[in-house]
Amino acid sequence: MTLPVFLAVLAAAALHAGWNAVLKIRIEPFLAMVLINGAGAVIGCVAVCFTGWPIAAAWPMLIASAVIHLGYYLFLTAAYNRADMGFVYPIARGSAPLMTALGSLLVLREPLPLQGYGGVLVLGCGIATMALSGRKRAVAPQALAYAGLTAIMVCLYTLTDGTGARIAGDPHAYAAALFVVDGLGLTAIAIWKRGLAGLKPLWRFKLPGLAGGTMSLAAYWIAIWAMTVAPIALVAAVRETSVLFATLIAVVWLKEPLSPARILSAALIVAGLMLIRLA
Repeated sequence: MTLPVFLAVLAAAALHAGWNAVLKIRIEPFLAMVLINGAGAVIGCVAVCFTGWPIAAAWPMLIASAVIHLGYYLFLTAAYNRADMGFVYPIARGSAPLMTALGSLLVLREPLPLQGYGGVLVLGCGIATMALSGRKRAVAPQALAYAGLTAIMVCLYTLTDGTGARIAGDPHAYAAALFVVDGLGLTAIAIWKRGLAGLKPLWRFKLPGLAGGTMSLAAYWIAIWAMTVAPIALVAAVRETSVLFATLIAVVWLKEPLSPARILSAALIVAGLMLIRLA
Protein backbone atom coordinates (compact mmCIF):
# COMPACT_ATOMS: atom_id res chain seq x y z
CA MET A 1 0.00 0.00 0.00
CA THR A 2 1.48 3.34 -1.04
CA LEU A 3 2.01 6.06 1.57
CA PRO A 4 -0.65 8.49 0.17
CA VAL A 5 -3.32 5.75 0.18
CA PHE A 6 -2.24 4.61 3.65
CA LEU A 7 -2.51 8.14 5.08
CA ALA A 8 -5.85 8.74 3.36
CA VAL A 9 -7.35 5.60 4.89
CA LEU A 10 -5.98 6.59 8.32
CA ALA A 11 -7.80 9.91 7.91
CA ALA A 12 -10.94 7.97 7.01
CA ALA A 13 -10.53 5.95 10.21
CA ALA A 14 -10.40 9.15 12.27
CA LEU A 15 -13.56 10.41 10.55
CA HIS A 16 -15.24 7.07 11.20
CA ALA A 17 -14.54 7.38 14.92
CA GLY A 18 -15.99 10.88 14.80
CA TRP A 19 -19.33 9.97 13.28
CA ASN A 20 -19.73 7.00 15.61
CA ALA A 21 -19.35 9.43 18.51
CA VAL A 22 -22.42 11.25 17.18
CA LEU A 23 -24.38 8.07 17.92
CA LYS A 24 -24.01 9.00 21.60
CA ILE A 25 -26.50 11.88 21.30
CA ARG A 26 -29.45 11.44 23.61
CA ILE A 27 -31.74 9.50 21.33
CA GLU A 28 -31.91 5.78 20.76
CA PRO A 29 -29.18 4.31 18.51
CA PHE A 30 -31.56 3.40 15.66
CA LEU A 31 -32.88 6.95 15.35
CA ALA A 32 -29.35 8.34 15.56
CA MET A 33 -28.38 6.04 12.68
CA VAL A 34 -31.39 7.24 10.67
CA LEU A 35 -30.41 10.85 11.33
CA ILE A 36 -26.81 10.38 10.19
CA ASN A 37 -27.70 8.35 7.11
CA GLY A 38 -30.48 10.74 6.15
CA ALA A 39 -27.99 13.60 6.26
CA GLY A 40 -25.57 11.48 4.22
CA ALA A 41 -28.26 10.91 1.60
CA VAL A 42 -28.87 14.64 1.26
CA ILE A 43 -25.15 15.29 0.80
CA GLY A 44 -24.98 12.36 -1.62
CA CYS A 45 -27.75 13.89 -3.75
CA VAL A 46 -25.69 17.07 -4.08
CA ALA A 47 -22.56 15.06 -4.88
CA VAL A 48 -24.32 13.10 -7.64
CA CYS A 49 -24.91 16.40 -9.46
CA PHE A 50 -21.14 16.59 -9.91
CA THR A 51 -20.14 12.92 -10.17
CA GLY A 52 -23.08 11.59 -12.15
CA TRP A 53 -24.52 8.11 -11.59
CA PRO A 54 -22.37 4.97 -11.91
CA ILE A 55 -22.64 2.78 -15.00
CA ALA A 56 -25.41 0.17 -15.17
CA ALA A 57 -23.02 -2.75 -14.62
CA ALA A 58 -22.25 -1.48 -11.10
CA TRP A 59 -25.86 -1.20 -9.92
CA PRO A 60 -26.36 -4.85 -8.87
CA MET A 61 -23.41 -4.52 -6.48
CA LEU A 62 -24.63 -1.13 -5.30
CA ILE A 63 -28.14 -2.42 -4.53
CA ALA A 64 -26.69 -5.49 -2.82
CA SER A 65 -24.50 -3.24 -0.69
CA ALA A 66 -27.46 -1.07 0.32
CA VAL A 67 -29.35 -4.18 1.49
CA ILE A 68 -26.31 -5.45 3.42
CA HIS A 69 -25.88 -2.02 5.00
CA LEU A 70 -29.47 -2.18 6.27
CA GLY A 71 -28.61 -5.44 8.00
CA TYR A 72 -25.51 -3.78 9.44
CA TYR A 73 -27.52 -0.89 10.88
CA LEU A 74 -30.16 -3.16 12.40
CA PHE A 75 -27.63 -5.56 13.95
CA LEU A 76 -25.43 -2.73 15.23
CA THR A 77 -28.29 -0.88 16.92
CA ALA A 78 -29.56 -4.17 18.39
CA ALA A 79 -26.11 -4.73 19.89
CA TYR A 80 -25.96 -1.16 21.24
CA ASN A 81 -29.31 -1.72 22.95
CA ARG A 82 -27.82 -4.67 24.85
CA ALA A 83 -24.27 -3.49 25.66
CA ASP A 84 -22.24 -0.30 25.75
CA MET A 85 -20.46 1.09 22.71
CA GLY A 86 -17.04 0.44 24.25
CA PHE A 87 -17.66 -3.30 23.99
CA VAL A 88 -19.78 -3.62 20.84
CA TYR A 89 -17.84 -1.33 18.52
CA PRO A 90 -14.36 -2.92 18.85
CA ILE A 91 -15.75 -6.46 18.62
CA ALA A 92 -17.87 -5.65 15.57
CA ARG A 93 -15.16 -3.73 13.78
CA GLY A 94 -12.11 -5.64 15.05
CA SER A 95 -13.12 -9.05 13.74
CA ALA A 96 -14.28 -7.70 10.38
CA PRO A 97 -10.76 -7.26 8.87
CA LEU A 98 -9.95 -10.91 9.56
CA MET A 99 -13.15 -12.00 7.82
CA THR A 100 -12.50 -9.60 4.95
CA ALA A 101 -8.96 -10.90 4.43
CA LEU A 102 -10.30 -14.45 4.22
CA GLY A 103 -13.17 -13.44 1.94
CA SER A 104 -10.87 -11.45 -0.30
CA LEU A 105 -8.69 -14.51 -0.75
CA LEU A 106 -11.45 -17.09 -1.24
CA VAL A 107 -14.04 -15.05 -3.15
CA LEU A 108 -12.08 -12.37 -5.01
CA ARG A 109 -8.87 -14.38 -5.42
CA GLU A 110 -6.90 -11.37 -4.16
CA PRO A 111 -4.12 -12.79 -1.97
CA LEU A 112 -1.93 -10.65 0.26
CA PRO A 113 1.80 -10.92 0.88
CA LEU A 114 2.69 -12.73 4.10
CA GLN A 115 3.37 -9.53 6.04
CA GLY A 116 -0.06 -8.27 4.98
CA TYR A 117 -1.80 -11.23 6.62
CA GLY A 118 0.44 -10.79 9.65
CA GLY A 119 -0.50 -7.13 9.90
CA VAL A 120 -4.23 -7.86 9.66
CA LEU A 121 -3.95 -10.53 12.37
CA VAL A 122 -1.89 -8.39 14.77
CA LEU A 123 -4.15 -5.38 14.23
CA GLY A 124 -7.26 -7.49 14.85
CA CYS A 125 -5.79 -8.85 18.07
CA GLY A 126 -5.02 -5.31 19.22
CA ILE A 127 -8.58 -4.17 18.59
CA ALA A 128 -10.04 -7.22 20.36
CA THR A 129 -7.73 -6.66 23.35
CA MET A 130 -8.91 -3.07 23.55
CA ALA A 131 -12.52 -4.24 23.56
CA LEU A 132 -12.07 -6.73 26.37
CA SER A 133 -9.70 -4.74 28.60
CA GLY A 134 -11.02 -3.29 31.81
CA ARG A 135 -14.44 -4.93 31.66
CA LYS A 136 -15.82 -5.66 35.11
CA ARG A 137 -19.32 -6.79 34.23
CA ALA A 138 -20.70 -9.60 32.16
CA VAL A 139 -22.11 -8.91 28.73
CA ALA A 140 -25.34 -10.48 27.52
CA PRO A 141 -24.71 -13.30 25.00
CA GLN A 142 -27.19 -11.62 22.66
CA ALA A 143 -24.98 -8.53 22.54
CA LEU A 144 -21.97 -10.62 21.53
CA ALA A 145 -24.06 -12.41 18.90
CA TYR A 146 -25.32 -9.16 17.39
CA ALA A 147 -21.79 -7.73 17.42
CA GLY A 148 -20.62 -10.81 15.52
CA LEU A 149 -23.44 -10.47 12.98
CA THR A 150 -22.47 -6.82 12.56
CA ALA A 151 -18.89 -7.89 11.77
CA ILE A 152 -20.19 -10.26 9.09
CA MET A 153 -22.18 -7.42 7.53
CA VAL A 154 -19.07 -5.20 7.55
CA CYS A 155 -17.13 -7.91 5.75
CA LEU A 156 -19.87 -8.44 3.17
CA TYR A 157 -20.44 -4.79 2.30
CA THR A 158 -16.68 -4.13 2.16
CA LEU A 159 -16.15 -6.89 -0.40
CA THR A 160 -19.27 -5.82 -2.30
CA ASP A 161 -18.35 -2.14 -2.47
CA GLY A 162 -14.72 -2.79 -3.34
CA THR A 163 -15.86 -4.95 -6.23
CA GLY A 164 -18.66 -2.57 -7.24
CA ALA A 165 -16.38 0.47 -7.35
CA ARG A 166 -13.90 -1.42 -9.50
CA ILE A 167 -16.66 -2.48 -11.89
CA ALA A 168 -17.96 1.10 -12.03
CA GLY A 169 -14.53 2.42 -12.95
CA ASP A 170 -15.43 5.58 -11.03
CA PRO A 171 -15.36 5.24 -7.22
CA HIS A 172 -16.68 8.77 -6.77
CA ALA A 173 -19.90 8.18 -8.71
CA TYR A 174 -20.33 4.83 -6.96
CA ALA A 175 -19.84 6.31 -3.47
CA ALA A 176 -22.23 9.21 -4.04
CA ALA A 177 -24.95 6.93 -5.41
CA LEU A 178 -24.48 4.45 -2.57
CA PHE A 179 -25.14 7.11 0.06
CA VAL A 180 -28.29 8.23 -1.73
CA VAL A 181 -29.72 4.70 -2.04
CA ASP A 182 -28.54 3.65 1.41
CA GLY A 183 -29.91 6.71 3.21
CA LEU A 184 -33.26 6.61 1.44
CA GLY A 185 -33.63 2.91 2.21
CA LEU A 186 -33.00 3.31 5.93
CA THR A 187 -35.26 6.37 6.10
CA ALA A 188 -38.07 4.41 4.41
CA ILE A 189 -37.72 1.62 6.97
CA ALA A 190 -37.76 4.17 9.80
CA ILE A 191 -40.96 5.76 8.47
CA TRP A 192 -42.53 2.31 8.10
CA LYS A 193 -41.60 1.33 11.68
CA ARG A 194 -42.16 4.64 13.48
CA GLY A 195 -44.24 6.83 11.20
CA LEU A 196 -43.40 10.44 10.37
CA ALA A 197 -44.42 11.53 13.87
CA GLY A 198 -41.84 9.18 15.35
CA LEU A 199 -39.06 10.95 13.44
CA LYS A 200 -39.95 14.49 14.53
CA PRO A 201 -37.55 14.45 17.52
CA LEU A 202 -34.66 14.12 15.06
CA TRP A 203 -35.08 17.73 13.93
CA ARG A 204 -33.70 18.91 17.29
CA PHE A 205 -30.43 17.14 16.46
CA LYS A 206 -30.09 18.36 12.87
CA LEU A 207 -26.66 19.93 13.35
CA PRO A 208 -25.03 16.85 14.97
CA GLY A 209 -26.76 14.77 12.31
CA LEU A 210 -25.33 16.89 9.51
CA ALA A 211 -21.86 16.70 11.06
CA GLY A 212 -22.14 12.94 11.47
CA GLY A 213 -23.48 12.47 7.95
CA THR A 214 -20.63 14.51 6.50
CA MET A 215 -18.01 12.53 8.40
CA SER A 216 -19.66 9.22 7.54
CA LEU A 217 -19.80 10.03 3.83
CA ALA A 218 -16.23 11.33 3.71
CA ALA A 219 -14.86 8.34 5.63
CA TYR A 220 -16.46 5.69 3.46
CA TRP A 221 -15.93 7.64 0.23
CA ILE A 222 -12.19 7.59 0.92
CA ALA A 223 -12.34 3.87 1.68
CA ILE A 224 -14.22 3.08 -1.54
CA TRP A 225 -11.68 5.03 -3.57
CA ALA A 226 -8.79 3.33 -1.76
CA MET A 227 -10.20 -0.13 -2.55
CA THR A 228 -9.83 0.64 -6.25
CA VAL A 229 -6.10 1.35 -5.93
CA ALA A 230 -5.05 -1.02 -3.10
CA PRO A 231 -5.97 -4.53 -1.90
CA ILE A 232 -9.43 -4.53 -0.33
CA ALA A 233 -8.32 -6.50 2.75
CA LEU A 234 -5.56 -4.02 3.59
CA VAL A 235 -7.86 -1.02 3.22
CA ALA A 236 -10.43 -2.71 5.45
CA ALA A 237 -7.83 -3.39 8.14
CA VAL A 238 -6.40 0.14 8.22
CA ARG A 239 -9.91 1.61 8.28
CA GLU A 240 -10.71 -0.25 11.49
CA THR A 241 -8.01 1.65 13.37
CA SER A 242 -10.86 4.07 14.06
CA VAL A 243 -10.98 2.20 17.39
CA LEU A 244 -7.52 3.59 18.21
CA PHE A 245 -8.64 7.13 17.39
CA ALA A 246 -11.71 6.68 19.60
CA THR A 247 -9.45 5.63 22.47
CA LEU A 248 -7.16 8.63 21.93
CA ILE A 249 -10.18 10.92 22.10
CA ALA A 250 -11.29 9.25 25.33
CA VAL A 251 -7.86 9.59 26.95
CA VAL A 252 -6.92 13.10 25.76
CA TRP A 253 -10.26 14.93 25.86
CA LEU A 254 -12.41 12.83 28.20
CA LYS A 255 -9.50 12.25 30.63
CA GLU A 256 -10.08 8.51 30.83
CA PRO A 257 -7.18 6.54 32.36
CA LEU A 258 -4.53 5.06 30.07
CA SER A 259 -4.37 1.53 31.46
CA PRO A 260 -1.58 -0.99 30.68
CA ALA A 261 -4.09 -2.99 28.63
CA ARG A 262 -4.84 0.06 26.49
CA ILE A 263 -1.13 0.69 25.97
CA LEU A 264 -0.65 -2.94 24.87
CA SER A 265 -3.64 -2.70 22.54
CA ALA A 266 -2.36 0.50 20.97
CA ALA A 267 1.10 -1.05 20.50
CA LEU A 268 -0.42 -4.08 18.73
CA ILE A 269 -2.49 -1.85 16.47
CA VAL A 270 0.53 0.28 15.55
CA ALA A 271 2.59 -2.86 14.90
CA GLY A 272 -0.16 -4.18 12.66
CA LEU A 273 -0.26 -0.89 10.78
CA MET A 274 3.49 -1.02 10.19
CA LEU A 275 3.24 -4.52 8.73
CA ILE A 276 0.35 -3.46 6.50
CA ARG A 277 2.22 -0.38 5.33
CA LEU A 278 5.14 -2.61 4.29
CA ALA A 279 2.88 -5.11 2.51
